Amino acid sequence: MGVPMLDIATENQAVAEAVRQRIDAVIETNQFILGKTVAELELALAKRCGVDNAVGVSSGTDALLMALMALEVGPGDEVIVPPFTFFATAGAVHRVGATPVFVDIDPVTFNIDPAAIEAAITDKTKAIIPVHLYGQCADMTAIMKIAEARGLYVIEDAAQAIGAKDHDRPAGSIGHVGCLSFYPTKNLGGFGDSGAVLTQDAELAQKMRHIRLHGQTDEYRHQYVGGNFRIDGLQAAALIVKLEHLDAYEAGRRAAAERYQALLSEVPLTLPAAAEGQYHVYNQYTVRSERRDELCAHLKANEIGHKVFYPLALHLQPCFAYLGYQPGQLPVAEAATAEVVSLPMFPTLSAEQQERVAAVIDEFYQ
Repeated sequence: MGVPMLDIATENQAVAEAVRQRIDAVIETNQFILGKTVAELELALAKRCGVDNAVGVSSGTDALLMALMALEVGPGDEVIVPPFTFFATAGAVHRVGATPVFVDIDPVTFNIDPAAIEAAITDKTKAIIPVHLYGQCADMTAIMKIAEARGLYVIEDAAQAIGAKDHDRPAGSIGHVGCLSFYPTKNLGGFGDSGAVLTQDAELAQKMRHIRLHGQTDEYRHQYVGGNFRIDGLQAAALIVKLEHLDAYEAGRRAAAERYQALLSEVPLTLPAAAEGQYHVYNQYTVRSERRDELCAHLKANEIGHKVFYPLALHLQPCFAYLGYQPGQLPVAEAATAEVVSLPMFPTLSAEQQERVAAVIDEFYQ
């Protein structure tokens, strides 16, 4: 029996009729760009994420870009980021003309190391972007303490972590801006690309609303240089429906993670660990193996879905060669790129499917 890495078809088919009804309502109103449905989603997201303001945008990548633009990060500024994450985190920094400064990660959570952040701060540092990787928040208490002491902005990359909590504080609600992605494979996945920015600051939220519409404050009057970063009404319609099921999706993932912990406890893998005070939502279930590539080949041969997030650290990507980082400079992140693999994880993953995954892994280590 093969086991897929993801099963978004089952998840989406379960809500398809409700989504169709919502989309039909958008078609009736012809409010395809922004409009009442988007406003409804924004209110629901703000409530769910524990913030006063949510602004729907075109993607998680654009959420990061907008946050940097709104905080006026640009040429001459440095932004501290982790090297072990999806490219968009650092790519957005480069796109506004600032310099990404990569610092190492915690070997257990894979999130940015606060001590490394503090060591990297210079008089050019303007912001920190902690990533809540795989569905677990970074150490936001330590990060905010550093930021407040040094007068730095904090932009939370919570693309993989809606629903996660750091000491009961929702992901995306703790820093100056939080960024969400609703890419279809996320814990709250849309029917295409979309995202959101979150903030407690009403003025900053209004500025980001202008930036998502080319910086327009009144018709054809532009206070800022923004972009076309709008979420459309059809995506908002789907997300309103799926947001109602987020608790169930979260519960399904956490139950699956518990089953994996029991099933894989006797094999020589390093299993995910939730740090103290962290509520992990398992966007991915990521293990470590010193024989990762061999294990991946065995999983593939047995039709077990798997994925490596991420095989090359960002500081070693060709496009960032101009920054001058060398192999071995960020050893914890580089070790992770050689050892991690994510196993099948989705809300409807069955115990039988997980037993099959575990049996294939057991066979590999015999």
